[in-house]
Amino acid sequence: MSLTPQDVEKIANLARLELTPAEKAQYLEQLTAVLDYAEMLNELDLEGIQPTAHAIAQENIMREDIAVPGLAIDEVLFNAPKQAQNQFLIQSVLDE
Repeated sequence: MSLTPQDVEKIANLARLELTPAEKAQYLEQLTAVLDYAEMLNELDLEGIQPTAHAIAQENIMREDIAVPGLAIDEVLFNAPKQAQNQFLIQSVLDE
């Protein structure tokens, strides 16, 4: 697939790039090479190959979700500077 200079200008405009004429020529060559390389993929025989999201199979490894008892309230509040009614007591941040 060959790009035209107008195609490069449109792409540059969409990318909000200001290109010099030399840069436009350089990008025309490079983008055409990339598109030609991507076009080669159309020559591959992909019959019977399932589409994938990743090149290798990925699977989440999850552990069993087992409920365990938490700390006793005395242990939780052991180092609390202030406490009241089994809760941390902190200085008010907002005015009431």
